[in-house]
Amino acid sequence: MKKRSIIRTVITIVVIIGAVALIGWVLTNNKKKNEAKTAVAAQTSGDIVVRTFAVQKQTVEQNFGVNGNFAPAQQMNFAAENSGRVVRVLVDEGSRVRRGQTLAIIDAGTLSIDLESARANLQNAVRDKNRYENAFKTGGVTQQQLDQARLAVENAQARVSQSKIRVGDANVRASINGVVNKRYIEPGAYVSPGTQLFELVDVSKLKLNVAVNETQVAQLKVGDKVQVKASVFPDKTFSGRVSFIAAKSDASLNFPVEIEVANTAGNQLKAGMYGTAIFDRPQQAPSIIVPRSAFVGSVSSNQVFVVEAGNVARARKVIAGRVIGDQVEVLQGLNEGDNVITSGQINLNEGSKVSPIK
Repeated sequence: MKKRSIIRTVITIVVIIGAVALIGWVLTNNKKKNEAKTAVAAQTSGDIVVRTFAVQKQTVEQNFGVNGNFAPAQQMNFAAENSGRVVRVLVDEGSRVRRGQTLAIIDAGTLSIDLESARANLQNAVRDKNRYENAFKTGGVTQQQLDQARLAVENAQARVSQSKIRVGDANVRASINGVVNKRYIEPGAYVSPGTQLFELVDVSKLKLNVAVNETQVAQLKVGDKVQVKASVFPDKTFSGRVSFIAAKSDASLNFPVEIEVANTAGNQLKAGMYGTAIFDRPQQAPSIIVPRSAFVGSVSSNQVFVVEAGNVARARKVIAGRVIGDQVEVLQGLNEGDNVITSGQINLNEGSKVSPIK
């Protein structure tokens, strides 16, 4: 037992000595590396290490695509104008209807009685007016009484016209061409003013609703031709036209844009489908493009640092143009061949000595 205990003690001591030796080797090695780095830093004589980008003119691809949803060109929800019982429903969901076509008939019994009463009142008013006109010739009535009789005729005519409109509204007619998307009533149902009757949609033309950012919206105008793709028909391309551009951005700082799209003869496109608008912009002349990181602080500062002769950093005022992803167009202030600093500007002052890394 004592012999085993001695062996274990010896093994433990050997392990400890090995660990101490390994730690010492690692520390020595790290010290050598640090000394090498310090020597390199000393060789730079305090120059600030920066990354640079060689300025050159580039042609920027301006074509872009935006996703959205198709919506019907027209949608109409019909509600009852008067109270009554539904006598007949002449269309069903999916039926194609034309403008002016009767969709349903509502019992107009009470409305017809009101119309007959209005007509009877009009006849009485006309007879009274005739009597007053004859009496006025002989001085039997005053001018005021005659004027009141004429006004009564006009009021009676207005009530007749109003009653005719209400009777006409009892027959529900389509106000647009389209398809019955929903039918909410059945024959025999009693409806009140405001009761939903039908939902009609016109998908012969559709609207693709998309949102673009400020850079993209600046390139668009109403009437522009647009290629449109539908996710369910990847092999087909539809023609579209920009019909609306919002004058104000939404909460996400994007601008809503509507694109009018002509449907196929069989109305293959449906409202609610996903679509992509592809904006093909004309190619422009090459321009100076620099990384966004070249600007001191932000693009709005319009300031960059340029490495000049003798590896000296000089602040340069520029005029920024379009922001294209992580690149920025520079309209004025830089020339081809300039080396702009893209990192390390936080440590720079005017005239700082730098050690560039391209």
